Amino acid sequence: MIYLDYSANTPSDPAVLEAFCRTEQQFFGNPNSTHSAGQAAQQEMARVSDSIAALLGVHPAEIIFTSGASESNNLALKGMAQAARHIGRHIISTPLEHSSVGGSLTALQNQGYEIDLLDIGGGGTVDLERLRELLRKDTVLVSVCAVDSELGTVQPIAQIAEILKAFPQCHFHVDATQAVGKTALIWDGVDAMSIAPHKFYGLNGSGLLLKRKGVAIESQIHGGSSATLYRSGTPALSLAVSTETALRLALTNQKERTEAVQRLNHRLCTFLAQYPAVRINSQKNAVPHILNLSVQGVNGSTFQQALSSRGVCVSVKSACSSDGTPSKAVFAVSRDRKNALSSWRISLSHLTTEQELDTFCKQFDSCYYELVN
Repeated sequence: MIYLDYSANTPSDPAVLEAFCRTEQQFFGNPNSTHSAGQAAQQEMARVSDSIAALLGVHPAEIIFTSGASESNNLALKGMAQAARHIGRHIISTPLEHSSVGGSLTALQNQGYEIDLLDIGGGGTVDLERLRELLRKDTVLVSVCAVDSELGTVQPIAQIAEILKAFPQCHFHVDATQAVGKTALIWDGVDAMSIAPHKFYGLNGSGLLLKRKGVAIESQIHGGSSATLYRSGTPALSLAVSTETALRLALTNQKERTEAVQRLNHRLCTFLAQYPAVRINSQKNAVPHILNLSVQGVNGSTFQQALSSRGVCVSVKSACSSDGTPSKAVFAVSRDRKNALSSWRISLSHLTTEQELDTFCKQFDSCYYELVN
């Protein structure tokens, strides 16, 4: 099997699994309990929070442990919008967002919130002038992904944060799911940020929401005490420790890993350039880990399945998107519905080998001449 879908899920690093298992065996008390086993677990939870905060440059109190990016996005968007409903009900986002952001916006729209989506330029980034035009006194939230999951485009987070300084009533949420370990994380001027460890060799079922101190947010899960006021439930200490390990490895090795992926990306683009029907949709400002392309005249799902039957794993849109519809991200950039329907995504890793790319190129060539008329 040739796995080229690392933006959907990554294999857990052995050190992450070791950290999880060690913590499960050593700290089995409930961190909410007042006995010695519970207190030991609570102290370890505090240590982990301090460590993650130091890695990310935030305050420990700004960390909310969640079950993943989907929960983090739901909590951020619904929680901040609902907490600010007395100020206004206008929200701005983009057509590039993950389905958990889109679904949260739809739910808020059904509650009477007004949603505007920013235009996307030919380079894949949001139109900052349009953002300025859309901002109003009753705009309470702007949500923009740091890196688009389909095209890999790095969005101008710092510039957006600068624009929003003139609108202190408006909070800024960033879905950084595809950014960790791939590009710089911008926290200055951001009020909430979603992170998912399973995108950087951590464990599924764990996540982080960074929420700046002083920002009001309404809980979406209610119940007993926990590690935070904003999410009830027994703290999952082992998942928190595994997240700490994955995050440290991702940030420490980011430069070396990204350079390795850049070389693989360059080789792929050079190879694909020889096929007339191939169109590269990812732009120059995309992270090298994500390469989106279309084979003109061939549905993206058809090409994906042809590769899958040959043991090559790629994806059509993000893993959480509905199948059979054009890519919103590719359509937003190309304005070409047929091209968007033909698009699919290769996502690379530092774990990807030259031998795996050799096999991909061979199988791509076979599928291309079989499917392109």
